[in-house]
Amino acid sequence: MWPTRPGETVGAVRAVVLVALGTALMALSAKVNLPLPYVPMTLQTLVVLMIGAAYGWRLGSATMVAYLVEGALGAPVFAGPIGGIAPLVGPTAGYLFGFIAAAFVTGWLAERGWDSSVMLLFAAMAVGHIVILAAGFGWLAFGLGLGVAKAFQVGIVPFVAASLVKNALGATLMPAARRLIDRRR
Repeated sequence: MWPTRPGETVGAVRAVVLVALGTALMALSAKVNLPLPYVPMTLQTLVVLMIGAAYGWRLGSATMVAYLVEGALGAPVFAGPIGGIAPLVGPTAGYLFGFIAAAFVTGWLAERGWDSSVMLLFAAMAVGHIVILAAGFGWLAFGLGLGVAKAFQVGIVPFVAASLVKNALGATLMPAARRLIDRRR
């Protein structure tokens, strides 16, 4: 996304700017949502996976941590006009914390060449989506006590088709964005 240059100051400034940009994109993607009974469907997972693939596992997961901290401190960055601790302990908590692991895994896979083709990037993003859905499912089933059947019904089923569409979109957008950036250098 942004070429690295020698020097610790430049690297630190670059990281801060990219994290700020990433958290802003996360906040915007949270506002595009379809309300569902327990957990809204948003564009956040698409942005999480694209940040992971573009930033790598270190900066990608750090960006997700920064996003959750912003929300915990009260910034209205989560779905709906809310911030604070409530989303981090309510029905969305598993998904939100799953963002960190998904950015980590997707970034780690991308750094190992899984971003070299649309199909491999689709697979890397699918792994990221599985991580997010598993974290959300686990929290709904066991953290909130909904049980396995109900958690699967409200926490997995409504999101499968959208996850596949987001994977396809992300896997095709990333190479196009890189080509555009490479042309400008």
